[in-house]
Amino acid sequence: MIERTRFREALPRDAADQAEVFHHAVMEGASSHYTLAQREAWAAALPRTAEAWMARQALYPTLVAECDGHCVGFCERDATQHHVETLYVWPSVARQGIGARLLALTLEAFRHAGAREVSIEASLVLAPSLESQGWVRQGQSWVERHGERLDRVRLHQALDVAASAS
Repeated sequence: MIERTRFREALPRDAADQAEVFHHAVMEGASSHYTLAQREAWAAALPRTAEAWMARQALYPTLVAECDGHCVGFCERDATQHHVETLYVWPSVARQGIGARLLALTLEAFRHAGAREVSIEASLVLAPSLESQGWVRQGQSWVERHGERLDRVRLHQALDVAASAS
């Protein structure tokens, strides 16, 4: 799958696919870590419309993974806060390297911009993988969505800025 995947900056035409990737990643991909009520609240936090995701593209530079003409994953970054805002991959293609590649390219964009450290508030699904890759746990956090508490893990990663100069 990853060999057929192209990684690029998001375009407005990707927005509808982003909405679907988000919805399915939350509802299916997070099912082993969050209850149905939590996942429904999480999924309802962002509209399942192209317009909403186009607006997010304007707020957050977004990388997408495109396969066979469709967005199958994406990663949003807050360039001013040096924060990974979101990272979602379609559940049927998860654990095939797409999310890892999106994250690596996002970290490279941060390095190129001169960031020395990047943070993320990772879901309970993503946090163990990031920690195994050297991200450092800064603590637990949570966010409330439609009356449901969603636990997260605050992580950071130091960046080697010199690596982007070579």
